[in-house]
Amino acid sequence: MSNISLNTITHPLEPLTAEELAVTIAILKRDQGINENFRFASVNLYEPVKSKVLKYEQGQSFEREAFCILLDSKSGYTYEAVVSITQDRVISWEHIPGVQPSIMADEFMECQNVVKSDEQMIEAFHRRGLIDIDKIMVDPWSAGNFGHHEEENLRIVRALCYYRPEPEDNLYAYPISGLHALVDLNAMKVMKVIDNEIVPLPPTHGNYTADAVGTIRNDLKPLEIVQPEGPSFTVEGHEIQWQKWKVRFGFTSREGLVLHTVSYADQGKERPVLYRASLSEMVVPYGDPSEPVNRNNAFDSGEYGIGMLANPLELGCDCLGEIRYFDAHFADSQGNVIQINNAVCLHEEDFGIGWKHTDWRTGHVEVRRSRRLVLSSISTVGNYEYGFFWYFYQDGSMQFEVKLTGILHTEAIQPDTRYPYGNLIAPQLFAAHHQHFFNVRLDLMIDGVNNSVYEVDTLQMEKGPDNPYSNGFYAASTLLEKDSDTGRDLDLRSARSWKFVNPSQKNHVGDAVGYKLVAGENAFPFAHDDSPLMKRAGFLKHHLWVTPFDPDEMYASGKYPNQHAGEQHLEQWAQAGRNIADTDIVVWYNMGHHHITRSEDWPVMPTAYISFMLKPAGFFDRSPALDVPPSLSKKGHCSSHSSGPHCS
Repeated sequence: MSNISLNTITHPLEPLTAEELAVTIAILKRDQGINENFRFASVNLYEPVKSKVLKYEQGQSFEREAFCILLDSKSGYTYEAVVSITQDRVISWEHIPGVQPSIMADEFMECQNVVKSDEQMIEAFHRRGLIDIDKIMVDPWSAGNFGHHEEENLRIVRALCYYRPEPEDNLYAYPISGLHALVDLNAMKVMKVIDNEIVPLPPTHGNYTADAVGTIRNDLKPLEIVQPEGPSFTVEGHEIQWQKWKVRFGFTSREGLVLHTVSYADQGKERPVLYRASLSEMVVPYGDPSEPVNRNNAFDSGEYGIGMLANPLELGCDCLGEIRYFDAHFADSQGNVIQINNAVCLHEEDFGIGWKHTDWRTGHVEVRRSRRLVLSSISTVGNYEYGFFWYFYQDGSMQFEVKLTGILHTEAIQPDTRYPYGNLIAPQLFAAHHQHFFNVRLDLMIDGVNNSVYEVDTLQMEKGPDNPYSNGFYAASTLLEKDSDTGRDLDLRSARSWKFVNPSQKNHVGDAVGYKLVAGENAFPFAHDDSPLMKRAGFLKHHLWVTPFDPDEMYASGKYPNQHAGEQHLEQWAQAGRNIADTDIVVWYNMGHHHITRSEDWPVMPTAYISFMLKPAGFFDRSPALDVPPSLSKKGHCSSHSSGPHCS
């Protein structure tokens, strides 16, 4: 048995602690003879099976296991291991042929050093007048899979280069276009240099610090958010209780934030809504058909790892108010335990009016302010920042929002040149149009494990005597019975939505209890269906898919999307014809941000927002926000007669 203390681990879904990570790595090194050729691609909690978690009661003993992906850089082989921390042994060790793990953080810096020391690249830099190699910066981009035979069975990235005149300069203002390299990460050497025309560096900097901007607004007064009595939430380990919500969360190296066992207290009992929810995959395809941007189709979650790239958050900058932070622990590729301080932020926010009504006959006003709980993290993936926010509302609604900011991917172009697949954002500086797609996996548990999905369309009534003024409409619901019935799209003309119900649980008017998905911004990809991108990301063809629960189907792009040709992902799984009615199901929702670039996005892009909501639809017998207490204005309660105190 391991000497590790499990007394402080209060639930089977608690993330691995730093101590558990260290023990896991030590067991692998001891039992499997792990040497310096091996890299640890990921080490995360091996989540117990759902049935055991749902039966767990506080105080019961449970196993602690880790799921590990390792790469032997000498042979190029990938291995999966399950390690029992409780039993101090390796439970399984399996070679997974023909796959590449995600690109690891230290491979980025090693790749940069290799490119900057390669003689052919140095000569190419010198031909462009770039003599000081220390000022060259390299962004390794995933290679994808485009059928190039010379890349088969190799672990490669594309190395795109930039120039940074001074340490504080924005390197993306000076892309070295016409030159890039392919790097073999296992051999850690440049395998191919692509040296095309010499393009001059753009003439203007893109610096964005306060000093670089110059005059800063001086009329912005302080805004303080204070909670003198502390926050309204309580936390035990990674379980949060707030305003009838109970939310457990985790944090993995690939997905980042993960929600577990989300429930809402109603009529004296905890009613489950979700078993698990997470970002399954991110795909960022570019519309530039020219080399090398035509291969920019990043799978940011599966190829890099959102959790591993999480930012340490700072009070007053990333979060405001009465904050509770949580650290994240991972293993780096060498097996060292690393800690990301303040990787997760928890706080409350005022969110305006929750509900209000003024009785114009009596002048009586009732108003309640809305407050929401915010659970968030932010990751930097190369030039872009992504903020991931889960919101919980007092009316039983949930929202997932992504905030996109950071710096555009840039290209230097010849003077007096324009292209239709992007825009000039500064003189001789080009930014290609692109898209950001986010696939969210929702393991539903609406008042129980067995759920169904209805597609709801609003239809016009036929003209006739029952519709004398031709203005009638109604909502029609269609049950999705097989996974092959899914691959469904939003439709503005029918105001389409999807409702998730538990057919065995009825509300007080006899309808099945449920939640509905309320979509926000969305888009379709513009790549052709037979393109290399869509062969790997066919799940982007539709906005919503439904599959029966399968613990092996965790990621829309498959377990190993890096350099994979595209087999074994959500589009294939959803063609099996499996039952999805009144059973344990998973909903996969895609939302897409369509980015036509503009000069206002430079040098740092103002935050763009994309989200969806889960709103109760027959889940409660009445509004669950009725019992939210009235807020206090400076003069008294926010509920009174119109001549008295009120606030909005």
